[in-house]
Amino acid sequence: MTAVLPILPGATLGVMGGGQLGRMFVHAAQAMGYRVVVLDPAADAPAAAAADEHLCAAYDDPAALDELARRCAAVTTEFENVPAESLRRLARQIRVAPSADAVAVAQDRILEKTFIRDAGLGVVPFTVLHTAADITADACGNTLPGILKTARLGYDGKGQVEVNSLDAVREAFAGLQGVPCILEQRVDLACEVSVVLARGSDGAVRCFPVGENRHVGGILDITVVPARVSAATAATAVDMATQLATALDYVGTLGVELFVLRDGRVLVNEIAPRPHNSGHFTQDATVCSQFDQQVRALCGLPLGSPALLSPVTMLNLMGDLWARGTPNWPAALAQDGARLHLYGKKDARPGRKMGHVNVLAADADAALAAAETVRAVLAGD
Repeated sequence: MTAVLPILPGATLGVMGGGQLGRMFVHAAQAMGYRVVVLDPAADAPAAAAADEHLCAAYDDPAALDELARRCAAVTTEFENVPAESLRRLARQIRVAPSADAVAVAQDRILEKTFIRDAGLGVVPFTVLHTAADITADACGNTLPGILKTARLGYDGKGQVEVNSLDAVREAFAGLQGVPCILEQRVDLACEVSVVLARGSDGAVRCFPVGENRHVGGILDITVVPARVSAATAATAVDMATQLATALDYVGTLGVELFVLRDGRVLVNEIAPRPHNSGHFTQDATVCSQFDQQVRALCGLPLGSPALLSPVTMLNLMGDLWARGTPNWPAALAQDGARLHLYGKKDARPGRKMGHVNVLAADADAALAAAETVRAVLAGD
């Protein structure tokens, strides 16, 4: 690959999407001297409040896309469900990273799983179900019991149903409106991990330390870094993520979720063509954050160091915490090593990500214990 000409501080960057990931990209870019324009249809988008400009328009609005291209030197995205065709339209005018092709793979679980398998990497056995007629004993026998997942628009546990029989698959498929799905075999998990990395336009790859993830209700709850897995397992996860980034010809920050099985195998679960929730620890515990790397990769600048400065646990703050009123911020911040990040969202709803806390400590176990203490005092327990 050939490195592109760098886009220097003082230029204007664009981001498709105004959620918390876009907000943190804005902060990172502005700290490096860039201006940022956010395109998002929501007037109260979290990133819009931080950005220099907000184009309040649909992601597929041709006039808005052309205006974004006119104002910016380069554009990135903060979530994978931005229409790939919108990214292609932008790419005909200015630099876009990651590419529309890479984002399109991550938008569709059928394309994603097939891509991972064709790249020669381990993936959970799956069956593609385009219509109800595909639900047969021959097709599904090897992937039951399993999890039925919609091919598109599923995240944070949405569009997923556990199934144990063909009848359950048929019922769940109908409940998901008969849209294309995959049926994934349920595997014997030891733990879930993730690798967040950055890849530059010159092909250089820098991987952050492997994170160990715990989910509740399909939503990430806690990430412990460094992951409490063997060195060999961590190295395998990093190698698999790097291979995927290279196969995608990816430019930007990429999140790769992986399953570690009890028999020692490591399988790719899914990819996220953007900064990842499990990578938020990098804001306080590594030399460069995942958002710094996103800016650097987009602008053709050298990638920074992903070295870990301290063991850390990232704790997601969900809207449920506000059920009893305002969380006890002073008590949480009284914990040594706690760093609070709130996203500027006005309405706290159950299951909505409102912020996160990074808790630094002497080792991973101590960081996890401290994060659990933070959770307890925030909830008033």
